[in-house]
Amino acid sequence: MTSKKFLNSLARGKKDILEVFLDILAQSGRKYCLIGGMAVNAYAEPVVSLDLGIVIAAGRLAAVLEAAAKHGFKAKRFETSVNLTRPDSDLRIQIQTDDRYQDFIPSAVTKNILGYRMKVAAVEDVLKGKIWAFSDEKRRMSKRHKDAADIMRLIETYPRLKGKMPAVLRKKI
Repeated sequence: MTSKKFLNSLARGKKDILEVFLDILAQSGRKYCLIGGMAVNAYAEPVVSLDLGIVIAAGRLAAVLEAAAKHGFKAKRFETSVNLTRPDSDLRIQIQTDDRYQDFIPSAVTKNILGYRMKVAAVEDVLKGKIWAFSDEKRRMSKRHKDAADIMRLIETYPRLKGKMPAVLRKKI
């Protein structure tokens, strides 16, 4: 079984919606990068997730959302994100709209993740985003624990990053 088939079987996907979304980005967005747990998978031993955290260049978001709607994606807006879903898959595409993440796009690199070639934030930026997420006390505790595990996966793989963690966070993790 290929990595793509594995991910789609976990997402109970009747269609490869990640491939559909990547095609949408290629046609209408192009300037994007992964930022969440799937981005961590690009740099450390992969962990299964049905969430795809991504940031899209601010000026391209409307075009991407319009194209996604035409391909059957449903959008749900939150304070700092827009989540895209489709009824034929459990994969959740979480578009981060917090302006801090826009700075990650220029230094993104292309990586192969579970059989897909995608733009991924630089490892230092992925860590920074995970630290922001872990430090957000509004997030559910289960999400913050996953963020802590993602931070540890990055630190174990790239020990040089340990110095980029705030001292208060080093004590908590």
